[in-house]
Amino acid sequence: MATKAARLGEEVWKTRVDKVNAELVTLTYGTIVAQLCKDYNQDYAQVNKQLDKMGYNMGMRLIEDFLAKSNSGSCSNLRETAEVISKVGFKMFLNITPVVTSWSTDNKSFTLLFDENPLADFVELPDDAKAQDELWYSNIFCGVLRGALEMVQMHVETHFTSDVLRGNDTTEMRVTLIRYIEDEMPPDDE
Repeated sequence: MATKAARLGEEVWKTRVDKVNAELVTLTYGTIVAQLCKDYNQDYAQVNKQLDKMGYNMGMRLIEDFLAKSNSGSCSNLRETAEVISKVGFKMFLNITPVVTSWSTDNKSFTLLFDENPLADFVELPDDAKAQDELWYSNIFCGVLRGALEMVQMHVETHFTSDVLRGNDTTEMRVTLIRYIEDEMPPDDE
């Protein structure tokens, strides 16, 4: 599955997606984060929440583009889903391939290890100790994954556990499956 997903990710990146200038995306995203910090008076918990919310809304829409262009089909378990997220999803939209690692013993959570993060290029967090401790600069990724996976019937929790921008050695995001969402019939209109 892993090599199949990697080949699919490469093919989709090369042939099926329109490319956007990475520096433009990086600088635009940086401006958004800076404006949120200003709007919320350096309340970084609120900034993180807003980035997650923005990402969630994006993820709910990006999944349609992903499914249409990747033709990846449905995954039978979380391990397959993780491989497709890493090798097809991130490759397709950002031309990066985070490593899937640190599976829990019950196979319900894993970590995405980012060797590179295009959102963090040219970025330095403020010298403010509070920003270094509280701001998760790329938190929009967490929301994107939550929104996209919810649209394919998976309720997950996502959060960063480390970030090189905060002085950590690696940038890592934890993804935990809470439950599969059952299709529900709307209540009868009588």
